[in-house]
Order: sequence, then structure tokens, then C-alpha cells
Amino acid sequence: MSFFGTMNISATALTAQRLRMDVISENIANANTTRTGNGGPYRRQTVLFEEMGGNQIGSFRSRLSSAMNRSQSGRGVRVSNIVEDMRPGSLVYDPAHPDANEDGYVRMPNVNIVEEMVNMISASRSYEANITSMNTTKSMLSRTLEISR
Repeated sequence: MSFFGTMNISATALTAQRLRMDVISENIANANTTRTGNGGPYRRQTVLFEEMGGNQIGSFRSRLSSAMNRSQSGRGVRVSNIVEDMRPGSLVYDPAHPDANEDGYVRMPNVNIVEEMVNMISASRSYEANITSMNTTKSMLSRTLEISR
């Protein structure tokens, strides 16, 4: 694999993790939003990743075989979709809330702040790991150029 291919793979991962951080931030910001444009409480969103340029059709065995036989590894990662988490939110008793039902309960968003913070730390660490990978590749390229002088 070339140096620039390695840099490109890290760059795609940085872009994907940045989008993941944006979605996590949106989830945290809407943790108390009980009414959206669709009429219900906010629903947590998650980011799905996929390999760029990979064969998405076929059995696991055929994909594994083709991966072992190809001369060049993947070309990076991309966001395949942003999906809503379909878990129900909690019911909170607050009869004074404008979105309370006839029994005085409010349907809250299905956002768990602790889970979002763990996901944010994970995305941040992945981002840092890809920056380290880029810096290491850049350093190796620089040393290679110094040797050829």
C-alpha cells in the first residue's frame, strides 16, 4: 500500500468520526426535547459505517476469500446511513408539562446521556488514533525522503 493510500484511509476515518461526533452532539442537545416536527419526542440517532470499495454482496465465506486474495486492502470507511434508535423513551410524571398525556405523564426522548458520553469518548479516541496514524505515515515518508538524498 502506498503512503498516500494510507493517508487517504485515515482521512476518510477522520471525516466519518467527525460526523459521528456531530450526531452524538445533536443527541445530547436534544436529550430533553419532547416535541419535534414529527409530533413526538426526539429519537436518538446512530451512525452506521461501511468499508469503501468493498464488495457488499455475497456470503461471508466469499467475502473473506476475496479479501485474503486481493493485493490491496480497503480504501477507507464511509458513513452508510444515519438511523433512528427505535427504543421507546421513558415516561416521566409531570402533569404541568404542556406535552403531558391525560394521566400526567410525558414521553421523554430515548437519549441516555451516559451512553452518549461513552460514544463520544470512543469517537474522540478513534479520531486521535487516526491522527496518530497520519502523523506516523508522514514521519515515515519524511525519513524515506531523507534516506534518498
